[in-house]
Amino acid sequence: MRICSFLPSATEIVYALGLEKNLVGITHECDYPPEVSEKPRVIDSFLKPDELNSREIDELVAKNKEQGKSTYLIELEKLKEASPDIIITQGLCEVCAVSGNEVIDAAKALGSMPDIISLEPKTVGEVLESFITVGVATNKKAEAEELCDKLNIRLDSIKRKLEIEDEHPKVFCLEWFDPPYVGGHWVPEMVELAGGEPVLGIKGEPSFKIKWEDVLRSLPRFTIVMPCGYDIDKSLDEMDMVLSVEQWHKLPSTRKGHAYIVDANSYFSRPGPRIVTGIEILAHILHPDLFSGDIPPNSFINYRNYIYLQDFLG
Repeated sequence: MRICSFLPSATEIVYALGLEKNLVGITHECDYPPEVSEKPRVIDSFLKPDELNSREIDELVAKNKEQGKSTYLIELEKLKEASPDIIITQGLCEVCAVSGNEVIDAAKALGSMPDIISLEPKTVGEVLESFITVGVATNKKAEAEELCDKLNIRLDSIKRKLEIEDEHPKVFCLEWFDPPYVGGHWVPEMVELAGGEPVLGIKGEPSFKIKWEDVLRSLPRFTIVMPCGYDIDKSLDEMDMVLSVEQWHKLPSTRKGHAYIVDANSYFSRPGPRIVTGIEILAHILHPDLFSGDIPPNSFINYRNYIYLQDFLG
C-alpha cells in the first residue's frame, strides 16, 4: 500500500495510525512529525507565506480564485514516481489544499486510478470520525478506533473538570489578521469544550470576515489570536496590524490582559489528532485554576506579558 497525503492533517493521521512506511508523498506544508521532512514532496505552492503578510496572501488567493487558478502545484512527475494506491485530500477549503478537480485530473494521469479519500470534517466529532475513515481505507480500523478512544478519554477529562465551573467567559478567536476573520468550523466547538462561550464564530460553519466594531460589541473577555497556518513567531510579526486598530485597545480582553497568541498551525488550523491538545491549551488559558497539567512548551503566550518581558529584556 502506497499513500500520498495532500494535506498536513492527513499526514499526521497517517503517522498516528502507524502507516509512515506506506507514506510515499506529502505536501510542502507537512512538517509534523519532524521526520516527515524526509518524505518526497508531491505538492508545492505558488504562495510564499514567509515572504508575504496576511493582506498580501488574501489578495493573491482572491486573485487566483477570480482567474480560476489554484494556489497549489501538483508535481505530476513526482506523483507518478510515488505511484500511490491511495490519495488523501479534502474538499473543505481550497485555500488549505488542492481542489477536488485537480486531484482527480492528476490521479487520471497516473495510468491506474488510485483510491481518493476526501476528508471534510467541520466539527470536533467529525475530525475524530475522519480518523476512522482513514483507518478503514488503510486496514487500520482497530488502530483508528484506539486513537479515537484515547482522545475521547482526554476530552472526557476536560469535561469532568469543568463540571464545577459555572463561568464560561466569552472568547473571540481571530483566524486571520487582514482582513480580520473569526474562527469557524471546529474552532467554536473547541472553545465550548474548553469551557468558554465563542462569540461571532458559528460551530460547523466556515470562518468569515468580520468588522472590528462587531468584535467590540461582542465584549469578549478573552481574545485568542490564531491565524490559519501561523505559528506564534509569524503571528508576532503581524501583530502591528491589530495594534493599529482602535477597537482592539477597547476590548475587555485587551484591557484585562487576556489576549493570547497560540500556535495555530500545530493545534488549531489542522483537523488532526493534535486538535485535542488545542482544546487542552484553551482550557488552560480560560481556567488556569482547573487546568495546570502538561501543556506543550511554546504553544501559547500571553501577549501583554510577552511585551512586558521584551521591554524588561531591553
